Amino acid sequence: MHMTDDNLVFQSYGRCCKSPAFFDDFYTTFLASSPEVSEKFIDTDMSAQKHLLRAGILNLVLYARGLPPTKLQALAESHSRGKLDIKPHLYNYWLEALLSTIRKHDAEMDQSGLEAWRRVLNKGIEVIKGGY
Repeated sequence: MHMTDDNLVFQSYGRCCKSPAFFDDFYTTFLASSPEVSEKFIDTDMSAQKHLLRAGILNLVLYARGLPPTKLQALAESHSRGKLDIKPHLYNYWLEALLSTIRKHDAEMDQSGLEAWRRVLNKGIEVIKGGY
């Protein structure tokens, strides 16, 4: 039986969340990806940020599974030009850092699974970018 992208990603995310180092590894990779990225996190409470990330990824996955975009629209608002000013191109660094971290933490993930992650997350990332 063929698993849909959103189900495959949902299960993979569950496996990743079981790894205590998953979110730390993500931020190590993400912050190293660009000086522009690391600059955005200078005064950030990283412990709180990891909880926000955990929920944010889940919201992206749930949106791809049919949840209304309400939470993503709120995220778009907080990340907009007038608030945190997260420029749209920075989501590319975020996505690549996340995929790299997933590859390390989900032993069941292969290239086609990572492409499913990309498709699933891009649906929601477009909503967030659209609010810039």
